[in-house]
Amino acid sequence: MNVSTSNPLPISSDPPRRGPFDLEDVDAYRRWRDRKLSGYPAATGDLVVEICDPRALSEQERERLVAVCRKTNMVVYAPRMAGAADKALPRRLGEQLGLVRLDHNMLADEDGITALEQVPGKASRGYIPYSNRRLLWHTDGYYNPPERRIRGMLLHCVEPAAEGGENQLMDHEIVYILLRDRDPAHIRALTAPDAMTIPANADDGAGGRAACTGPVFLVDEDGSLAMRYTARTRSIVWKDDDATRGAVAALERVLAEPSPFRFTLRLQAGQGLVCNNVLHNRTGFEDAPGRPPRLVYRGRYLDRVAGTGVSHAHLHGRVAPC
Repeated sequence: MNVSTSNPLPISSDPPRRGPFDLEDVDAYRRWRDRKLSGYPAATGDLVVEICDPRALSEQERERLVAVCRKTNMVVYAPRMAGAADKALPRRLGEQLGLVRLDHNMLADEDGITALEQVPGKASRGYIPYSNRRLLWHTDGYYNPPERRIRGMLLHCVEPAAEGGENQLMDHEIVYILLRDRDPAHIRALTAPDAMTIPANADDGAGGRAACTGPVFLVDEDGSLAMRYTARTRSIVWKDDDATRGAVAALERVLAEPSPFRFTLRLQAGQGLVCNNVLHNRTGFEDAPGRPPRLVYRGRYLDRVAGTGVSHAHLHGRVAPC
């Protein structure tokens, strides 16, 4: 199936003006909220779609992957046949789902697909994804400028760690609902264009990386919700007012409290996660002597998974086995 490779949708840094993410449009929000929560998956296994060959999805497999992602903004693929452990596999899988515009960030490999493994040189410079330390809650590329906003992300497991390395996942649309239902003022604070600033980083490539200021919750031109966030307390500056402090504290509580909407995932070799840049973290891990170290390929994209925008929420599909 041919997938459009048109330019990614721009994101507005202004508060949403209409639709379910407009604080004044309560009816639209309630309709969207009810549809979102109805039949929402109750277990991590509900996110898993078995496929035959990630390099060549059947139309039914592709539709099922998209349908799960449309509901939860994430889906886990589990191939029935082992594929070669090379970067062509996740790249080809992403292309079939509309993920084509890779973010070539400074630490990514030349082809845009990054090998996440222990790299002492990068870890010593503070880049935790290249260490075996835990990663706090975040969305990928929260420090990117608006023209390079990360909307999609793919993780493909080549080799799991001997121990640990689990991810927790949480749909950013669910987090939005939990915060708005507690107090709409939290959403108002977190959609402010100066809510969160990531300071400049002189170590991030030639010429360094400029400071990036923007909201936490953003809305694409097609009305879909996006999020940029990190739970780290260093190299981040929050807007200095009571409303923002209260909203950030509420967000931290949502991520810390027990929740039926939080999924725990430990990818096995050959499995992968495709998502619209949902919130995620990672536990620390240990490799074992005499066996391959943990290796996960990651792709960051300027696109979201095709067919999963808010305008597609009414679509449903059924999938036959491969």
